Amino acid sequence: MVVALGYINFFSVIAILAGFLTQSIVVGQNCGCAAKLCCSQFGYCGTGTPYCGEGCQSGPCTRTPINGASVAKIVSPAFFNGIISRASSRCPGKRFYTRNAFLAAAKSYPRFGKTGSLDDSKREIAAFFAHVAHGTGHFCYKEELNGARKDYCDETNKQYPCVPGKKYHGRGPIQIAWNYNYGPAGKSIGFDGLKAPETVSSNAVISFKTGFWFWMNNVHSIITSNKGFGATIRAINSLECKGGNPRAVQARIRYFLGYCKQLGVSPGKNLSC
Repeated sequence: MVVALGYINFFSVIAILAGFLTQSIVVGQNCGCAAKLCCSQFGYCGTGTPYCGEGCQSGPCTRTPINGASVAKIVSPAFFNGIISRASSRCPGKRFYTRNAFLAAAKSYPRFGKTGSLDDSKREIAAFFAHVAHGTGHFCYKEELNGARKDYCDETNKQYPCVPGKKYHGRGPIQIAWNYNYGPAGKSIGFDGLKAPETVSSNAVISFKTGFWFWMNNVHSIITSNKGFGATIRAINSLECKGGNPRAVQARIRYFLGYCKQLGVSPGKNLSC
């Protein structure tokens, strides 16, 4: 389950807003920036690394160019089926998650698995599936076990207020949770994350898109900057890195090492958080 990463997103936005005082900007959540300005990953116009660096959507971006890697070739049928085949036939996600749905969703995130060298691409894909395999039990679960019994509503978040009767527990391959993640994810992808969070467990393509949405906003720049797999664990579930579940940390690492071996790439350094 993805924990309080919404707070990280919140403070990132605050930091960008603070930068308005010192950088040339055009305020606009949906960009439409002037020719010499970049559209940041959070939808603001400006110059400098916060706007033109990683996550830059348009304009004179300075982010790392996309390489020629093929996600479809790396995530071969054998690779994908090797993961989902470990799930029981009784699992609700067994026929929900498919490679075709994964690839269809990936088209909306062209930088996923295509940043840096070919080895960087393979490591990112191995990391993504390591967290997915751990969070979903090899694609067994569409939703967090017993998640509906828990309260994942942050009532202090006024931008994305909870809708009465709706549950924001972990769903999808990355198991996004909380209203402050469902709200912006839905807005970015094109569904009502607050009024219809259950869409994540009923539409496989949207489900994968929520995983990509969270990954590209919170994890992609970490793994592609060679900070190591351990840093991605901290981004996905910081509580585990604080001693909350050391077994989960080791499980994620084992999956990552196994997938790196399958893809023929070195796992790199800093495996643990």
